Amino acid sequence: MHFITDKLIVISLFLLLISTIETLAYATRLSGVRVGLIASALSLFNTIVLVSRFSTMFQQPMTGKLIQEAPHHDKLHFLADQYRILIGTSSIGTLIGILLLPTFIALFSRAIIQLSAEKGSVLNLTKKWGNVKGLKRAVFYFRFPRFHYLKGLKLKLFPRRLFIFNVLITAIYTVGVLSSLYASVLSPENEAAAIMSSGIINGVATILLSLFVDPKASVLADSVAKKQISYVYLKNYSVAMVSSKFLGTLLAQLLFVPAAYYIVWFSSYI
Repeated sequence: MHFITDKLIVISLFLLLISTIETLAYATRLSGVRVGLIASALSLFNTIVLVSRFSTMFQQPMTGKLIQEAPHHDKLHFLADQYRILIGTSSIGTLIGILLLPTFIALFSRAIIQLSAEKGSVLNLTKKWGNVKGLKRAVFYFRFPRFHYLKGLKLKLFPRRLFIFNVLITAIYTVGVLSSLYASVLSPENEAAAIMSSGIINGVATILLSLFVDPKASVLADSVAKKQISYVYLKNYSVAMVSSKFLGTLLAQLLFVPAAYYIVWFSSYI
């Protein structure tokens, strides 16, 4: 396949890692409740999310360089194929994160305890785990995903509205940069405006996640820790969030081109 280049492979691996990390972040609250250290869990969650969402800022210049490699006679189809691979990579990364959740719930439980002992120093925690000895120790926490992890899930406790909301937000967040870059090729005369719109799209999506999705999980985790509600409520929420994130990346495949044309239309009025 002529559209698979070395640069595309590098960007795909980068997105794969980021998508996996973003998904694994949902394990921190479950781990925090298990060890009774909610504040430390939230600190770890915020650090992971901050790093992963900040890392997406590097996606635009890296992905933008793919335009330079596109053949002039078939640029749109060439880029569309490449960008769809990148969206697919986000789906795969999310799926990997879901499969690794049992492992990282156990791993984060230990990390949160150590984070509390280090008085909230993420840097010291990283030093302990970010070496050969720490990586070898992490292997012992590996858990194969099993159906019994889904025990206790109930449809009546499933947050349907948040599920649908997160599917839509994830889809928009996934195509934000890619659709903007594609729009810049569709409408070269509005190239600057189209590219700049990616920052607006991802910014709005991040704000919506921070306002409506993340706080709900924090409140649930706090309520579970205080034994006001059952742990199963938080488990239902976490399953809803990771599954909706995966479906959101699939929906992004459908929104990719329509979103690009919408950005073209919007850019013409800026």
